[in-house]
Amino acid sequence: MKIRLIHWNAEEARDRAGSLKRIGHKVTASPFTPQEVRKLKARLPEVILIDLSRLPSQGRDAALLIRQAKRTRHVPLVFVDGDPEKVAAIQKILLDAVFTAWPEVAPALKRAVVNPLKDPLVPGVFAGYAGASAAKKLGIKAGSTVALVHAPSGFEQRLGALPIGVTLRRNPRGRRDLTLWFVRSRQALERGVGTMKNFANAAGLWIVWPKHKATASPDVSQVVVRKVGLAAGIVDFKIASIDAEWSGLRFTQRKK
Repeated sequence: MKIRLIHWNAEEARDRAGSLKRIGHKVTASPFTPQEVRKLKARLPEVILIDLSRLPSQGRDAALLIRQAKRTRHVPLVFVDGDPEKVAAIQKILLDAVFTAWPEVAPALKRAVVNPLKDPLVPGVFAGYAGASAAKKLGIKAGSTVALVHAPSGFEQRLGALPIGVTLRRNPRGRRDLTLWFVRSRQALERGVGTMKNFANAAGLWIVWPKHKATASPDVSQVVVRKVGLAAGIVDFKIASIDAEWSGLRFTQRKK
């Protein structure tokens, strides 16, 4: 069986892939990014196996991206392990996926392939964030320092309730755990990305742009932000509709 394993820890991914190969499967377990969906279209696996033991929201978002593409949405999804509460939330969105634990993964994979999806559910890419505050969508953690670079006036209030101990500041200098960089034109994006990419360490950079209806003549978009980021050596792995006016892509440093 050809399996695409999505796991957020490289060492654990190698171990899990090795155990699957030992029972006769062919496994790909390279890091997953939104661009990976294009590769999947070219070489479809028989099943996509997503480990939820680490970064379950990213596992959910990867599944939603896969379901968005017509070419990949019919590939069976199998989720394995994870915190029960978070797994239950994903089950509500993707009722037709298979959920299991590693000790029972072999029969779960077989069950998924034997019962192919004729009419797979295709939730919206933001389905996992329904009702969530902007702070939650952006992954703002307790005790973190968040830099708001070129944010609009009063944006702090749009974030909603913050976790305990969060510090928000507009000074672009100094230590921070997360940076929200607001760009309003392609020119500003291209001019500043060389400096701002340095804050993408540990997935710490959001590039935020106005939605088309929020500006009269937009020349910056999701496609443009991704293209400029990739050219600068950073890669996006998460998208968020922050509020009615702003969208964002979260970037991390590209592995060499």
